[in-house]
Amino acid sequence: MRRYLLRRLVVAFLTIVVVMAALALLSAVTPGEPARAMLGPRATPQLIAQVRAAMHLNDSVPEQVWLFMSDAARGDLGTDYINGIPVWDLVRDALLSTVVLALTSLALAIGLGVPLGVLAAARPASLLDRVLGFFSVSLVSVPPFVIALLLVLLFSVRLGWLPASGDGSVSHPVGYVEHLLMPAIALAAGWVGYLARLVRASMLEELASPYVRTARAFGLRDRLILYRYALRNALIPVVAVLGIGLGTLFGGAVIVEFIFNRPGLGRLMLEAVDQRDYIVVRGGALVIALLFILSNLLADLAYRFLDPRIDLTGSGSA
Repeated sequence: MRRYLLRRLVVAFLTIVVVMAALALLSAVTPGEPARAMLGPRATPQLIAQVRAAMHLNDSVPEQVWLFMSDAARGDLGTDYINGIPVWDLVRDALLSTVVLALTSLALAIGLGVPLGVLAAARPASLLDRVLGFFSVSLVSVPPFVIALLLVLLFSVRLGWLPASGDGSVSHPVGYVEHLLMPAIALAAGWVGYLARLVRASMLEELASPYVRTARAFGLRDRLILYRYALRNALIPVVAVLGIGLGTLFGGAVIVEFIFNRPGLGRLMLEAVDQRDYIVVRGGALVIALLFILSNLLADLAYRFLDPRIDLTGSGSA
């Protein structure tokens, strides 16, 4: 276990280094003049030269990469030259809202997708299985921004039940939940369908296993076999995709936050892209990449706790 953990940490570290190097090249490979694009057409040559020097654009590409990586390793993501605010302060203030949205969406996806998959697997080829299958495929097929717009039209415009924008205040829990509900549903809907299909396929495979037939031969109840034995083993592939799922939810929050006007990391990055503020885009992308890598690392480590028989050495021995 220790060797596996060390190996995964090394891989995660190397991945972070590659991501940081790629982001450091953002301003170098961007067409045009980044400083002029940030400041606008009315910027004076003196101001452009000042911003270029502050962004180290006059340095060579290897020097720019090294400066960004060394500064980011110390927690310095640069300064937003439009507002004069450190990028980490902007990212930190927006990050909490995005994390809450992503984790809530993940909880909804698990809380709805897993039971739907179990219900479908418990009655294969039945009417319920067909209906749930159609429902799951439909959710997977529809993009989150389409679901978000449909939710706004139904629950905000037509029914007036939920607010269409903002994030509310933590001091007013009911209002905060009302502002969070539609964005979380829009972001989680696709993963509800995906997890339902995954759990159904995994459960059917487990229910056809020899240990299930042995348990039935000993007279164990189907409910006990289904929930105590088969479901636990069926959740292993679900955990395998949860790391990717959480990272995808962080990325998908960009569009959802923009639609619902939530002050999160996604809206911050979209506004930075619109303003050609590459420093903020680079810092926000690095934080999202770090969250993606961390979530995948935690998912990998969770395998061992679900099934100690999993070979972590890669030798193929049990």
